[in-house]
Amino acid sequence: QVQVVESGGGTVQAGGSLNLSCTYSGLSFDSHAMGWFREHPGKEREGLSCISWNGENVYYADSVKGRFTISRDNAKKTLFLQMNSLNADDTAKYYCAIELANRWADLCSGSRRPSYRGQGTQVTVSS
Repeated sequence: QVQVVESGGGTVQAGGSLNLSCTYSGLSFDSHAMGWFREHPGKEREGLSCISWNGENVYYADSVKGRFTISRDNAKKTLFLQMNSLNADDTAKYYCAIELANRWADLCSGSRRPSYRGQGTQVTVSS
């Protein structure tokens, strides 16, 4: 059984930083794409950043480009999202997703549904 667990969310002041982590278990291989999404009540789910299995290909949404950095450690089965210069618009629930066919661009664009996803971690930015 595959489990995906996010951590690292919390409340931070505008301009601050957070580092999210996503650890998965139940997969014996690491040849899959992973990504971060966020959902806010009243808004569509947004694909923020996705990364190929070996980290050589990454995608960032315009809303986070230059502020967020995605990375992964396959040995530790962990995905990270370093978030800097946070603002009120970043307040949302953040989810980690796995796409088994390594279709990292399609995962973020929404044209390919995640194979697995976590329950999410809340990020709140106070002004």
